[in-house]
Amino acid sequence: MCSSIDRFLGYCGYMPPATKFAIVSVIIAAFLAHPEWRKVFHSTLVPHVEWSSAYIATFVGILGTTISPYLFFWQASQEVEEERKIGRQTVKEREGATDEELRKSRTDVITGMFVSNLVMYFIILTTAATLHANGQTSINTASQAAEALKPLAGKGAYLLFTIGLIGTGMLGVPVLAGAAAYAVTEAMEWRGTLEDRPRLAKKFYGIVASAMVLGLVLDYAGIAAVKMLFWSAVLNGVLAPPLIVLVVLLTSSKKIMGDRANSPLLKWLGWATAVIMAVAAVALFATM
Repeated sequence: MCSSIDRFLGYCGYMPPATKFAIVSVIIAAFLAHPEWRKVFHSTLVPHVEWSSAYIATFVGILGTTISPYLFFWQASQEVEEERKIGRQTVKEREGATDEELRKSRTDVITGMFVSNLVMYFIILTTAATLHANGQTSINTASQAAEALKPLAGKGAYLLFTIGLIGTGMLGVPVLAGAAAYAVTEAMEWRGTLEDRPRLAKKFYGIVASAMVLGLVLDYAGIAAVKMLFWSAVLNGVLAPPLIVLVVLLTSSKKIMGDRANSPLLKWLGWATAVIMAVAAVALFATM
């Protein structure tokens, strides 16, 4: 069973206490940065909108880092892994789901999405209240962001922000590498799962290792890490709409889902999400 803090963090697997603290520290750092809360609330509820390539690229990037295509592969693969753990080894055995299983999955997804967006919000808030407010808008690495934060928000905010970045990185990097491995092995019909030992799934773990090595090479090659993260999020935002359309079509089909098909509300929320992301992607290309 998940503890209350696990539910809050949207994660029901094992998470070291230090990692939990790292995630919460990002939120604490925002308060130590002493932003102008009146302006924060106003900007949150009444956002400034402008027609420019930089603004729309940022908007697409936020959408892409919230609904990322790689998460579709990761979430689906982890659901299969959990069912295998309880003895459902064949596709036939894994067909269907009980009301309790769907309830747990819904809670997992909702809390996970809520907390991830909450952390993202406070990271944006911290950097906006300190770096951007003081004219520092060109940051190439996470270490630069943390160092630039120190004289503006104090040592406490700097330390917590640094710990938060390290913690979120420790959570994010394995998911990114693992999702890439799942996607490639499924497409190539290779054997691959994190439950296997490396000698039984050499190609799967080879992709995980290659992804990690490529990331290190790009970092040591001097390519701006923050810009890479930004444009990868934008790319996710551009690629997501077609996948969302496929997911909505599949999950809304009674022929495929039976009694578990989407309700009218969920179906139209799915279509609205696909349309908004598609329009944002088109607007991005129109302004470039």
